[in-house]
Amino acid sequence: MPVDRKPADRPVRTITDLAKLAGVSPGTVSRALAGNSLVNAKTREKIEAIAREHGFRPNQMASRLRRQKTGVIGVIIPLGHEQKQQVSDTFFLTLLGHLADELTEKGYDLMLRRVVPASDEDWLDPFIGSGMIDGVIVVGQSDQFNHLEEVADGYRPMVVWGQHREGQRHCVVGSDNLLGGKLAMQRLVAGGAKRIAFVGDTNAPEFAARYSGASQVAQSFGLALSELPAHLATSGMTTEIAALMKEAADNYDGLFAATDLLALACLGELRKIGRNVPKDMKIVGFDDLPIAQQTAPPLTTIRQDIAGGARAIVQLLLRRIAGEETESIVMPPTLVVRGTA
Repeated sequence: MPVDRKPADRPVRTITDLAKLAGVSPGTVSRALAGNSLVNAKTREKIEAIAREHGFRPNQMASRLRRQKTGVIGVIIPLGHEQKQQVSDTFFLTLLGHLADELTEKGYDLMLRRVVPASDEDWLDPFIGSGMIDGVIVVGQSDQFNHLEEVADGYRPMVVWGQHREGQRHCVVGSDNLLGGKLAMQRLVAGGAKRIAFVGDTNAPEFAARYSGASQVAQSFGLALSELPAHLATSGMTTEIAALMKEAADNYDGLFAATDLLALACLGELRKIGRNVPKDMKIVGFDDLPIAQQTAPPLTTIRQDIAGGARAIVQLLLRRIAGEETESIVMPPTLVVRGTA
């Protein structure tokens, strides 16, 4: 009959096992065993004592990798607010393609990971503590801003694509989303739209800033900006947008979509119910993905420099790997006028 061992009696084979006994994250254990000065002496001594008690020996390959360069950069996509979103999302593929090009030119390989933080609270620590990567790129903050701040306090070679906040500690490359929202709303108002809605989920920092910028402009014109919550998971997007557009068709004459993909979904559903874009409804997207030029009519959108952002991310990361301090980079977006607004 199998014996139900207490946690302390179970064999300690991995850093995660040791972390559970010590009551800390795997990343803290990894740094402590590597002698990292960022771990305070009391915590390090506690971890070392538990390791000795259980005869724990860190994986020799991982230890060797920690002392040397691996030539690998980790790229991780946290999906806290959009758990069903896939890496095959067109925005992810566009950014990942540019990152892969930049890293390859610098002699690095890319290791990709998609995580759902709700099921893995320490989703970043095992990755950075594995000894398998020289640095990490995080694509999107999702709802993990505070966790990224904590990790940045002890792990320097990390750069995040996302929204910058004044005083934040993790290094970010991203667009001025507040300005992008303002540009989108200005275009809709200039085209005569008066009943305008934002399509998207404002729980993500980037989307929240886009909504805020648009709302500020709307208020300056004495207009209200409604919110139509919509998700990015392709599995349910069509059904969700179809329902939203049936409501929007009779209540709004302008839509600002948080992403190009949402804008294109709105365009398609409005066409199905006989609404003309831009005559009956004006639409502005955000991203300027390649597909935005291929629709009928072509999508008016806010362009963020995804290729330039990827280049900046890699440049900053390599400097941080070399021990340099770096500032975040906020890139100005631009309005691209086409046929939908």
